[in-house]
This record gives sequence, structure tokens and C-alpha cells, in this order.
Amino acid sequence: MKKTIHIGTSAFNNGYWKGIFYPEDLPRSKWFHYYCTQFDTYELNATFYKFPTVKSLKSWYDKTPKNFLFSVKVHKSITHFKRFNNCREEVDEFYAVVKEGLAEKLSCVLFQLPPSFDYSPEKLELILSYMNPDFKNVIEFRHQSWWRFEVFDRLAKAGVSFCNVSYPNLPTDFVKTESYGYIRLHGVPKLFYSQYTPQEMEALYQEILKKDWENVFVYFNNTASTAGILNAVELKNQK
Repeated sequence: MKKTIHIGTSAFNNGYWKGIFYPEDLPRSKWFHYYCTQFDTYELNATFYKFPTVKSLKSWYDKTPKNFLFSVKVHKSITHFKRFNNCREEVDEFYAVVKEGLAEKLSCVLFQLPPSFDYSPEKLELILSYMNPDFKNVIEFRHQSWWRFEVFDRLAKAGVSFCNVSYPNLPTDFVKTESYGYIRLHGVPKLFYSQYTPQEMEALYQEILKKDWENVFVYFNNTASTAGILNAVELKNQK
């Protein structure tokens, strides 16, 4: 099976990256343009903190080349404040906005849950009741209780991708529940800061090759230092 691996980061506007990724003489206003010459995808985390508008997403769309792809993280009002309780209007609006704003450049819609959100069958069914099957939906759990067969099996039947993570004190086994894979690397042991070793990057690449995903999206979120961009470049060079 031909596998397409999309590699990117969860941030780009980082002064630490000047000189090691961005050319020293490149103005900050041109950093994202340069990023797009090196990678074919970007994970939009800004949509988690501020509910997106069509205008803001069209601005991202217009900045990027033809075949560029965005993954977008769902706003925290849905996943963290309301925790999927009585938020149909917000979810539907989010889907509508990202579809109109990013059009064919939209890849995955990421629902990231808080660490305090533990497993129950009722919670799982509640989450899935909000998933629009017209989108590539991904769920990132941050409580260890979600790593169980019942969850994997139910997500597979619902056509939702389980987000594989590298995150302190969470399992690292890769799980496939859809034809597209989604991997987020947050930094271990120091969250958002730690850099992965060349051996870890090689192991990650080999693990990706083993899974029969058609498309894989890999995002480095260890971007509070130089780690994220160095790891992204290193993984890209292994392709």
C-alpha cells in the first residue's frame, strides 16, 4: 500500500528557530511562507483558544500553496468547558466555519480532551454523537483509562481516528482505527520542551511504516524550544 506521510508542527512563530530553521536574514513576516516551502501541513492550535471565523481561516488558506493541508483543533468551549454537554450548536458551527474557510485544504478536525476527562461508555457515546462523518475526525485522549479495546473498536466502527500521542505518563502503543493516522508528539519527559533522539525518530518512522494507514499526519508540539522543528526536519529527512 502506498502511504503518504504528512509532517508538520503545531506552531511556527518561534524566535528560537531563527538561525536553525529560518534564515537569519528572513523577516518574521515571511516565516510562515518559508515554513510552507519545507512542510506540507500545519496544525492550527489557534482555533482551540479563539473560535475561528471564515475570514481568519481564509487568510490561512490564502497564505499557503495549492496542496497544503491544515488540521484544526476544536475550540475549548466544546471539549473543556462544556465537555460535549449541550453544545450541538457550537460543534455544528465549528464544522461549518472550518469547511468554508479552509475548503479542500482542510485535513483533520482534532478533538483534544482534558487530562481529567476519564473513560466511561456513556462519555464515549456522547462524544461520538457529535462527530460529523463528512469530516476526518480525530480524538485525542489524555487520561490513560481510554487506552482499551472497547474504545478502539467503537472508534473504528464510528469512522473516527484515535490520536496516537507521545505525552508524559500515557501509553505509546500505536492504534489504528481509521485509514488515516494522526500522531502528536508533545515532548517527553518535559512537556512541550523535550527533544526526541535520533533513535526515537527512527523508531517512530519504522512504526509508521508498519501500520497500514493510507495517510498519516504527524505533528510536533514540542515547540516551546528548538526541539519541535529539529525533530520535524529530522523525521522529514527519513522519508
